[in-house]
Amino acid sequence: KAKEYPDIIFSHATGYLSNDKNFNNYFGRIYQARYLAGIAAGYKSLEMNNNNIGYVSAWGTEYAETCSGINAFAMGCMAVNPNAKISVYEISTWGDQQLERQAAETLIDTYGCCVIAQHCDSAQPQIVANEKGVFGCGYNSDMTKEAPESHLCAPVWNWDVYYATAIKAAMEDHTTFMTKVGNYYEGLNAGLVGVSELSANNEPEAQEAIDLATDLMKSGNWDVFSGVKLSFSGEKGAVTMAQADADLVDNTGAVIVAAGGASVDDGVIQGSMNYYVEGVTQVN
Repeated sequence: KAKEYPDIIFSHATGYLSNDKNFNNYFGRIYQARYLAGIAAGYKSLEMNNNNIGYVSAWGTEYAETCSGINAFAMGCMAVNPNAKISVYEISTWGDQQLERQAAETLIDTYGCCVIAQHCDSAQPQIVANEKGVFGCGYNSDMTKEAPESHLCAPVWNWDVYYATAIKAAMEDHTTFMTKVGNYYEGLNAGLVGVSELSANNEPEAQEAIDLATDLMKSGNWDVFSGVKLSFSGEKGAVTMAQADADLVDNTGAVIVAAGGASVDDGVIQGSMNYYVEGVTQVN
């Protein structure tokens, strides 16, 4: 269709096809927001004296989008609780409320998870967490209303950031759209992704740690999948963040990035990441 209508801009969310005239794709570094949510989950796991954290995911290593999100969340957890273990339950569909509920129930009842994160469409995992007296991190929107006693925060999209950029460029001169906007991939720095407001269910140190990690990622001096690990310590009002060179390894022990190395390429994060990092196990 883009070829048939050269005067119209075609933008495809989460896509991968494009041309150099009037057809682009756009997505964002949602893994950065998942890392931040992992920090909140890590603090809650320490408070509950339970290292088991569950993750209901539409897919696992089959898609880089889900895989990178799981890994980033796990790394955020482990930056606070190095002993955290993340159990992934893959439901093999982007949306099925009954399967999402069943997966969360299994992670809690069988695997003893005290926090339930998710990469799926409905609030069912958070509702189950609320029913069973554990905690959770939702996705796409603040799910505190659905799970008032348990929801911590959620990685969220701020799509208006992209739409404002794209519409402005198209209105100015649609013939230069691909030069000005191109295939769009932004993160915390542009405000395209973030976490919802932390609920009262969070531990008191969580916000400070999240703010420290956010500022570091926005600075461009660090990103999640690098050979530098973050760790957080200290009480509320005096939380500190340390950085240490360390190999990024998968859950088989293979080195992905050597200690001190730069982050894996965007192309890997977006398209070919197919391994879980150390500390992550798929349970079904």
